[in-house]
Amino acid sequence: MARDPALSLESASRLFPAGRPLLGLDVGAKTIGIAVSDISRVIATARLTITRTKFRQDAAELLALATGLNACGLVVGLPLNLDGSEGPRAQSTRAFVRNLAALTTLPLIYWDERLSTAAAERVLLEADASRKRRAEVIDKAAAAYILQGALDRLAHIKPL
Repeated sequence: MARDPALSLESASRLFPAGRPLLGLDVGAKTIGIAVSDISRVIATARLTITRTKFRQDAAELLALATGLNACGLVVGLPLNLDGSEGPRAQSTRAFVRNLAALTTLPLIYWDERLSTAAAERVLLEADASRKRRAEVIDKAAAAYILQGALDRLAHIKPL
């Protein structure tokens, strides 16, 4: 089996130049939710949702966005089971990251996304978003939740 190309947030943080954002990804079977941080990497903002087609097309769209935003890394939500084990969705995400790593030199980082969609849904419900509106934005909102968790952790990593 191929070695997993993802880095720990601690290792990757040393590779992030100042003044460049990170992208957060919520990779699903049908869509990829995308969030972007500000350049100081403090706040995550939901950006867009890509409807999945073929891997090469999805990756090209994603990497074009990363290039256009001058992103310095990708934080990918890893959908673990509540007990921390990995199921088919986690394996699918790992395969996506392995394939993406072959197309980019950007650091790739996994972030535990347990309950991220539920948390994003709760926020949207509290904002009184309609069912239709929630369906339109849930994936990118989940990506923002994933990225914000990584940004909050990143703020506590001491530079070497």
